[in-house]
Amino acid sequence: MISFAGTDTWLFDLDDTLYPEESGIMDLIRARITAFVMRITGLDEDEARVIQRGWFEAHGASLPGLLREYDVSVEDFLTDIHDIPLDAISPDPRLGAALERLPGRRFVFTNGSSGHAERVLERLGFADLFEDVFHIESGDLIPKPDPRTFEVMAARFGVDPTRAAFFEDTARNLKPAADMGMTTVLIGPHALASQAPFVHHRAERLTPFLESLTFAEPTLP
Repeated sequence: MISFAGTDTWLFDLDDTLYPEESGIMDLIRARITAFVMRITGLDEDEARVIQRGWFEAHGASLPGLLREYDVSVEDFLTDIHDIPLDAISPDPRLGAALERLPGRRFVFTNGSSGHAERVLERLGFADLFEDVFHIESGDLIPKPDPRTFEVMAARFGVDPTRAAFFEDTARNLKPAADMGMTTVLIGPHALASQAPFVHHRAERLTPFLESLTFAEPTLP
């Protein structure tokens, strides 16, 4: 059992964290982004992917780079790239039960759009377990891992970082959280291989990890 005694705020990334990476949802979104970039720039698919990857590496998401270089509608972009089927996501009552037992408040902290977060949470069947969602629009289009969006999120939700845990599938998005004093958990098939010092816990699957937690103060021998 892993003790999370004193934790009363639980922050979860959405995509590839609250549902497994093998669902392929993010592959569909990335393909939509590539197609959007191709239409805006006139580039071929390979060139668009290179630019798209560069924006992601520089900013944490494609949108900030796109906005810096092209006159595009934020609403059109977010609507277009998230216009995907969610058939690969199934209701997950076991994860819902694991989330429900967490003491305190639960939030979603995503670089996705508000509409996408709503659709995914409804599909999973436990939207009501989260007090609120901090999406890309909430942070003035500044995505993780920019520390500014962490500060805005924490202020908006009244988060005490020393009593908060953040679950993510992208390791670099955990560094600002750790710098603030949060407990960090890397989730996903590559999590166990991570050596990042700002990653405090690692798990291939979210549900078993949550089920293993204990919340009581450890007793001294």
